[in-house]
Amino acid sequence: MKNETMDVPLFNPEISKADKKVILDSLQSSILSGGPNLKKFEALFAKHMGTKFAIGVSSATAALHLSLLSQGIGKGDEVIIPDFTFVATANAVALTGAKAICADIDSTLNISIKDIERKITKKTKAVIVVHFSGVPCKMNEIKKIVKKYNLKLIEDCAHAIGAKVDKKFVGTFGDTGCFSFFATKNMTTIEGGMITTNSRVTANKVSSLRAHGITKSVSQRYGSKHPWDYDVDEPGYNFKLDEMRSSLGISQLSRLDKIIKKRQRIAKYYNQKLKNVKGIEISNLNNKNHVYHLYIIKITDDFEMSRNTVHKQLKNEGIQTTVHYRPIHEFSLFKENKPEEFPNTNKAFAECLSIPFFVTITKKQQDYVIRKIKEL
Repeated sequence: MKNETMDVPLFNPEISKADKKVILDSLQSSILSGGPNLKKFEALFAKHMGTKFAIGVSSATAALHLSLLSQGIGKGDEVIIPDFTFVATANAVALTGAKAICADIDSTLNISIKDIERKITKKTKAVIVVHFSGVPCKMNEIKKIVKKYNLKLIEDCAHAIGAKVDKKFVGTFGDTGCFSFFATKNMTTIEGGMITTNSRVTANKVSSLRAHGITKSVSQRYGSKHPWDYDVDEPGYNFKLDEMRSSLGISQLSRLDKIIKKRQRIAKYYNQKLKNVKGIEISNLNNKNHVYHLYIIKITDDFEMSRNTVHKQLKNEGIQTTVHYRPIHEFSLFKENKPEEFPNTNKAFAECLSIPFFVTITKKQQDYVIRKIKEL
């Protein structure tokens, strides 16, 4: 048994029989976009989060882009973001014509509060925080900073649906919250995203911008005498969320709490088996607010093997791992952010490794991953 090999993917999506049924049911409708499923999904999501509005969009990248535009961010502005994040966070800023200013991270892998304040200039108009891997940022402290400097606050919650700070969901602290329903996330619509806000002005703005800047919704147009009677008062985008994916979102949202509890149980098992391995540091080991989009270990000097070597050796054993993420300052598009400004990010990038983690992972698969890490 000790010599057996096993293929363990980094991730496997969980699509239930109920999910498949609602998708097929949605295809029976003559309305495949902008219909009742989207409205229902938005209403249920807003209720779940405790916000006044939720607007479904095609991705979290679209959510970030529209959120920035809704807050008046554009050319000549600066937006502070964490250096340790997926490039979508930075791209959304660039797409508005604004400049992404990276801040270093702290020990939680989230944005450093001290570095946020250090990077603020007269051109700074907004801060985007990323709740990395499912760990909420220190929102109460960050709220004080943005209030002090009169900045807009956007929450990138792509990793962290269901995470809370003081019993309040992330995505409800900022001017907007941006969620991802990509296939790897804690709930999925395959592709898709959501914007949460308590501002009617913001909700109306992003609702218009997601649909070409048209001033009336599909139901409003076809409920009137002349469906073509609408205006376009600014350029918009085709960032809509269709009926099929909305129906899947409704189904997944109904069991989100159960999904998160499963992920926390799986993480707890990894924690128990790996926490005493010399040279392995578990990211956010004792954080009770962690909703575990990712399970990240750090390969420290005491392991006597580099992170890259560990990745290679585990791959040879059939275990898929990766690194989340390449720092923003390493990309050519954002090279104005200098590497020496990000010591914590650089260290995390050298040490962090995401190991197989998904709702349907078996104990046998986990035990195999654990055994192979210990054997190294």
